[in-house]
Amino acid sequence: MLITFIRAIILYIIVLIVMRLMGKREIGQLQPFELAISIMIADLASVPMTELGIPITNGIIPILGLLVMHMLISILNMKNINIRRIISGQPSLLIYRGKIDEKVLKKERITINELQERLRRNNIFSLEDVEYAILETSGEVTVIQKPEKRNLIPQDLNITPEYEGIPYDLVIDGKVMDENLKAIGRDNIWLERELKKFDAKPEDTLIATIDGKGSIFCQKKM
Repeated sequence: MLITFIRAIILYIIVLIVMRLMGKREIGQLQPFELAISIMIADLASVPMTELGIPITNGIIPILGLLVMHMLISILNMKNINIRRIISGQPSLLIYRGKIDEKVLKKERITINELQERLRRNNIFSLEDVEYAILETSGEVTVIQKPEKRNLIPQDLNITPEYEGIPYDLVIDGKVMDENLKAIGRDNIWLERELKKFDAKPEDTLIATIDGKGSIFCQKKM
């Protein structure tokens, strides 16, 4: 039992490192070759994890081989547009200028009901509001609404909003984010002074953030 436990930990660490090196993507955004490699890695790790008669290297070596393959395909994907089209495919227009393309729907094996469902995920509840619907290579659907159906933005009203910047975490779970403090040109003395306004200390703080306008949010631990 102890050997199985140790093998599981080793394989988990290896798989975690490999998946981390493969990059940051949500499951729904994986390209077909990335999804295939992810499934194969899971299968390769599961067998030596439980079968003590199989050397653990029989799982580790193929997993590292798949990592090398993934890196190679990713480089080719970035360097050559023709290879990219073969590996990842091309986006497809499901709706073009407000009209559903039945041929593309059949080719991609998407029913009208599935199309409506994907539009609803984009907060579009009527087909007549859609100018273009694009099936991306990841399987997600991008929607461009008709001009008259789009939400107003400040530019439409000739308004220039104030610059908001990016928010920074100052304290998380009682730990001071020193890198973020440095990024905004502040120090621990300033932080303690600001938190005192909320009757809090860094070690007693659940989370403290600062937005681009300099407004601080702070919540103490329970």
